[in-house]
Amino acid sequence: MGRTELSKKVRKNALETPSRSWFRGAVKGNRITYRALAGTVLTLIAGGAIASDADRAKATDKSKYTLFNRTPDGLLRDLTTDRPDTTESPFTVDAGHIQIETNLFGYTRSRPDGDGTVSDTYEFGTTNVRVGLTNSAEINVVWQPYGVVRTRPGDGSDATRSQGVGGLDLRAKINFWGNDNFDKPGDTALGLLPYVTFPTDRGNGISPEAVSGGFIVPFAVKLSEDFTLGLNGGLEFVRADDSTQYHPEYLASASLSYGWTDQLSTYYEVAGRFGTRDPRGETVIVATGVAYQVTKNFQLDAGINIGLSDAADRLNPFLGMSVRF
Repeated sequence: MGRTELSKKVRKNALETPSRSWFRGAVKGNRITYRALAGTVLTLIAGGAIASDADRAKATDKSKYTLFNRTPDGLLRDLTTDRPDTTESPFTVDAGHIQIETNLFGYTRSRPDGDGTVSDTYEFGTTNVRVGLTNSAEINVVWQPYGVVRTRPGDGSDATRSQGVGGLDLRAKINFWGNDNFDKPGDTALGLLPYVTFPTDRGNGISPEAVSGGFIVPFAVKLSEDFTLGLNGGLEFVRADDSTQYHPEYLASASLSYGWTDQLSTYYEVAGRFGTRDPRGETVIVATGVAYQVTKNFQLDAGINIGLSDAADRLNPFLGMSVRF
């Protein structure tokens, strides 16, 4: 996800849909107080860092595989996606393989802004193409080919309609540990995901108006055979529509996933964006969804984001799919 490309206002309220969301095998997946979540992440990371070297050595050494010397199918990790939840996973795509994750359709109903204006947003085909470079690194390209925003002013005047192409995200992901050692309760994984977002068609109401960028630190801990907790903390530098100056915004999320069977999983999430300078306050949502792994390399998913704060979109259901080659 885990990170959609809509107008800056819509992107901010929807927490980038895009999306941003993830499953390992099944589902693997900001802080209502950012400091509290940051402290929790650091505590869990410290515990994972002292994991036994003997346990890590049990995994097959796959460091020799690269983009041009792909990982054999027999050594592939379980399918791990960065959707459907907002929380990004710390796991990367195996070297030499490509994973395509698509939001087939999404609908967003906003809350009224300060003038009473409400928007309905329709998202089609936002896709994250993930390419494994090494056993612990990948690059991503995220693009929304088409979107529609219908805006209804609060003064009763005629509604307006915007449509077009969304922005373009260039991302990278590095896994520090846990890629191939995340099988038993107590195992942890940590990654780093820097990204830059570029406008493609300023003024169309869909693409962002300015370049923005930042990073996310994804962390995961396997709580039991069936429960997995994902945590994200991040920072993004954005430019307000009415300013030439950039300011930082803080991202945080927590996603608890449960595997009902080897194929079926669900997740339960809280996520937020802070420091947005929105007069309505910060953006906080809760979310839930389901993923079904049809085959080893193909997954279907659906979910819904529900806004809790005045600045958050009221409702955002979506449907998507992921496939690995």
